[in-house]
Amino acid sequence: MKINKLVLLALLLLAFAKNQAQEKKLLTLKEAVQMAVSNSDASLLAKTKVETSKLELDNTKNNRYPSVKASAQYLRLSSANVDSNLQSNSSSSQPSPPLKVDQLILGQVNASIPVFNGFKLKNSIKASESLYQSETFSEKHSKEEIGLQVVELFSSLYKAQQMTVLIEDNLKSAEQRVKDFTAMEENGLIARNDLLKAQLQQSNIQLSLDNAKKNTAIANFKLITLLKLPENTEVSIDIEAVKREMISNQGTISLGERNDLKALELKKAAAESGIKIAKSNFYPSLSLTGGYIAFDLNNVLTVTNAMNVGVGMSYDLSNIFKNGKQVKLAQSKAKETEIEVSLMNDQVKEEVFQAQENYKLSQKQSLVYDKALEQAIENYRIVKDKYDNSLSNTNDLLEADYEQLQAKINQALSKADVAQKYYEWQFASGKLISSLNITQN
Repeated sequence: MKINKLVLLALLLLAFAKNQAQEKKLLTLKEAVQMAVSNSDASLLAKTKVETSKLELDNTKNNRYPSVKASAQYLRLSSANVDSNLQSNSSSSQPSPPLKVDQLILGQVNASIPVFNGFKLKNSIKASESLYQSETFSEKHSKEEIGLQVVELFSSLYKAQQMTVLIEDNLKSAEQRVKDFTAMEENGLIARNDLLKAQLQQSNIQLSLDNAKKNTAIANFKLITLLKLPENTEVSIDIEAVKREMISNQGTISLGERNDLKALELKKAAAESGIKIAKSNFYPSLSLTGGYIAFDLNNVLTVTNAMNVGVGMSYDLSNIFKNGKQVKLAQSKAKETEIEVSLMNDQVKEEVFQAQENYKLSQKQSLVYDKALEQAIENYRIVKDKYDNSLSNTNDLLEADYEQLQAKINQALSKADVAQKYYEWQFASGKLISSLNITQN
């Protein structure tokens, strides 16, 4: 028995410690988006892609500089038979002793710099610059998407939290109603069937509360995971700050330049440079070359200070027949991106229009839900008065109570919908991050 008490005490202490470890954090939408664009994996990935693209551009630019190669060799020879013209042309009548050649030393430095290659290098750099700039705009669009994700999670969490609060309040009323009905049923004032209906409604409300708490936990977990917060963090939404941010931005929405569209346009520019790169293979390549050679064949020949400079030319004759396909391939890719840009232009216009209409609808619905709540509260008051005066039955009372709860939930959700649709409109217009005055690194 004593052991059971100790086990129970330990479990209570663990539960208390777990509750104490739950850290509450009050966040505004701006703070959450700032944290997400700074700390999320998606943001870091987009930033890394920009850095990779910059390194690719730098590597392409490096091809403008001379190529310098140095090499040295030391070779050991064994029993080499050497026949030297220098030895045979000697004026001496005595036969020359055989030459002993047992080693070879060779050192050389060669340098070359491209002069002309059909403007391939110039267009390659231009294409790389376009791709780098495209990646920077893709990073900005990624941050816009992260911001929208935060908005959606904020909305989901706020809705779940509000539903939990409203249902908890309604559950208290339902529990009190069951107590009152139980006493009335015991005194024969109401039928047992009415008590059962009240108990059934209490059970349904409890199920709805459990579901709302589950949704709150899921939305909270998704948000703290995105923001890289500790797993024990419970986010509280500063809804008043969200309202202030919306009010300060009202009427400022204008169609900006969507970063994803700009990124695609730059990829189109890179594809057009690819056509010029392919055409450059029709031309020969010219380069300046120079070098130094030092050579020593033991007992035979020594060469030093052998400097050389010249011009090199190369031309792949097969390109006359083969390169036409490469040019057509590059032109086809450029055509693809051109069509993609046109399609995205239309898509952006549609998204902006749809987001604008969704926002307008959410505002109208919010006004309707405000009015519906007033009607539901008044309807419940009237039905309750009738019920107390035996002019209405239990079904009418429970139905009016349910309609009042649903009206409260609809009103709370509609407020969150207005904010969400507003920021979705900002996202579609390419202005979400700037509308929140987010600092981007």
